Amino acid sequence: MLLSAVILALASYVYRDTLLALASDSTSDSLQTRGDIVDTGYARYLGNRSFPNTVAYLGVPYAEPPLGDRRFRAPLPLDKARVAREAKGAVVDATKNPAFCIQGTTGGSGDAGGAGSEDCLNVNIYAPVGANRGSDLPVLVYIHGGGYVFGNPVNWPFDHWINQSPNVVIVSVYYRLSSFGFLASPALRDSANGDLNAGFLDQIQALKWVKENIASFGGNPAKVTINGESAGGSSTELHLVANEGEKLFSAAIAQSVFRTPLPTPEQQESLFNFYANHAGCGSGSAADQIACLRKASVSALAMAQDAAVTSAFTASGYNVFHPVIDGNVLTDFPTKLILDGKFAKVPLIVGATTNETLSGGSDVSGAMKSFFPSISDSDINALLAAYPLSDFASSASLQFQTITGDSELRCARSILGNEFGKETQSWTYRYNQRTPGASAVFHAAENYMMFKGTSTGFNGSTTFNALTTTEAAFAQELIAYWLSFVRSGDPNKFKLSRSPTWSPFTSKNSRIVLQEGPANTTTVSGSFLESQGTEETARCNLIASQVLAQQN
Repeated sequence: MLLSAVILALASYVYRDTLLALASDSTSDSLQTRGDIVDTGYARYLGNRSFPNTVAYLGVPYAEPPLGDRRFRAPLPLDKARVAREAKGAVVDATKNPAFCIQGTTGGSGDAGGAGSEDCLNVNIYAPVGANRGSDLPVLVYIHGGGYVFGNPVNWPFDHWINQSPNVVIVSVYYRLSSFGFLASPALRDSANGDLNAGFLDQIQALKWVKENIASFGGNPAKVTINGESAGGSSTELHLVANEGEKLFSAAIAQSVFRTPLPTPEQQESLFNFYANHAGCGSGSAADQIACLRKASVSALAMAQDAAVTSAFTASGYNVFHPVIDGNVLTDFPTKLILDGKFAKVPLIVGATTNETLSGGSDVSGAMKSFFPSISDSDINALLAAYPLSDFASSASLQFQTITGDSELRCARSILGNEFGKETQSWTYRYNQRTPGASAVFHAAENYMMFKGTSTGFNGSTTFNALTTTEAAFAQELIAYWLSFVRSGDPNKFKLSRSPTWSPFTSKNSRIVLQEGPANTTTVSGSFLESQGTEETARCNLIASQVLAQQN
């Protein structure tokens, strides 16, 4: 009796390591009733009690490690028998953040990329205390951004989302990045050599693992919403049009969709050759080069992929490792498929920030050709005609921001909102809250509010900043809209009482503007409804018509 009392007294987060060493089956069962340990049937995972009502299970594997011969190949489903053998009946510690996937350079001064691990195919799972099989809670699966080149899910935590709304389960996915996830060559069409879009296939495998196993954590595998921002928003869009072989989700939220080109493997061949040469694998056939790259050190590959975005690579404009049209899972440009009605007919939230663009400078033509290597001068001239300088009070910088931002990001809101609204229901938004100290509402501004003031840095790092009471109230409003949609397929059903009703996107083009309330208040919403406007609609229709040139 005394021993049991001592063990129970140690059941706080601070003493989890001691608890693992002391716990017997009976104490493990006691903790399981409290929601700290989940039994998947092949392994028992100990979670971290991050809030009194929240458990975070960190670093739970969803696929086999993509190491050795598995480099540049589609992920293998998790070998549950192997996991069970390795656990040897013990509870697996899932209280610490796992290694993130190898990062590519962000191009910043002093940032060389390369941090992380190849053994990174894990998910972080956030659940209410006591959630278990039979709880049937709706599930949010989050796909992080970072241009398909960098990103660490730890920078976008969800503990506080569950704490606010302990009636959902949230899963955050680690997937391979840059060359490790998106190496492309025509030779990779032959599965003997590897697979195209391995990083996107990681995401699919994670969704399959969720479908098979999330019930153990209290989730309902038939009620899954996928969500992501930037490259995560792009990934969400790709899942909406991909051939995935089975239904893996029932709703979607796409934030600031990264409308990056999806080139063909042939268009990426110059990049592949540069990469292979830089890594010391430039000899022989493409198959020989891939075999060599598979044996190369992580350091050599990290330096090779990062060199491609410097002036050392001059062969073509396709200098980044992104998803490609593989003819199998991704068969065409997502905009084209969506305009043709070939997409998953699920409820959708889609939006963008007010001032976002991914280009800098003042040369519209140069910026567009850099972002969209196949765009023509006539395409650019058509855009300039649709965005005359006179419409921007003769501000060339505002004209530049709007042309590039619409093409690279914002017009996904109009295109997807309209097409999904015809088939199911869609809600669109304009995020209009600057991060502290910013001069405008830039790309990824909503992440600051949604994720504890996160400010991402180089190589998987971030700094969390304390929110003011007004900011914290706005963050709660955003989270409530998002999780209402996850729970009900409607952002309004479980919204905060102070928040305005968010009308679906219709022929009237209504959308919500998301912004915080008056300073030093926590009970008044600053959000309101507005019309998209016929001018924006016409411009986005023009951008959509350039799908073959923009390749997105």
